[in-house]
Amino acid sequence: MKIGTQIYSAIFQKIHNEGYKFVAISVLVTFILLLISKFLGFIGLLITIWVYYFFRDPDRISIDDEDYLVSPADGLITQIIETNGPKEFSLENKKFTRVSIFMSVFNCHVNRSPTLASIEDIFYVPGEFFNATLDKSSEENERNLIKFKTNNGDEIIVVQIAGLIARRIVCECNKSQTLQQGAKIGMIRFGSRVDIYFNNYKNLVKQNQTAVAGETLIAKKQII
Repeated sequence: MKIGTQIYSAIFQKIHNEGYKFVAISVLVTFILLLISKFLGFIGLLITIWVYYFFRDPDRISIDDEDYLVSPADGLITQIIETNGPKEFSLENKKFTRVSIFMSVFNCHVNRSPTLASIEDIFYVPGEFFNATLDKSSEENERNLIKFKTNNGDEIIVVQIAGLIARRIVCECNKSQTLQQGAKIGMIRFGSRVDIYFNNYKNLVKQNQTAVAGETLIAKKQII
């Protein structure tokens, strides 16, 4: 019985609120295509299934430990560098470690808070839609920057970056809001990237590693 429940849950997953209208549109288009051709209807069905799984919103269990940062996104870690902080928060003269996570169209796109923290500021920047794997996307693409402040006074920045075909960044958190580690902060449609900036933490991940939002440990607090 338990195995059957697990299989059912894996197939019929909970989806994000953003997904309902897209699934409805896909179902309608599939029905119309089916009236024209069974083959086109089959293609429409495959697209509908993909849309459904794109907007999946699975439960995640975080470590619940303020000494660690968890991944803000599902996807492939494409870059780990030492760089200046975002100029939007006047941090361009402060050094951070930046971990970039690329979300393909097959990854879950729900983004999550890396730690227990309050949101000190949110800054939205309209921009271009370059391939999210390119380094210039962090400076030129449409993006939404979220600045977290931990109980220890550390500044953690998460940047949602629109990709080549992404056309909307959804932010589900507000300034001055306090979030638990792993809490949902939004999502990006369709294929994109999330950067996390931190200092005073030791990096725990490697390039080309796969990350799971809310669960993969990105960094550990350094004891000074």
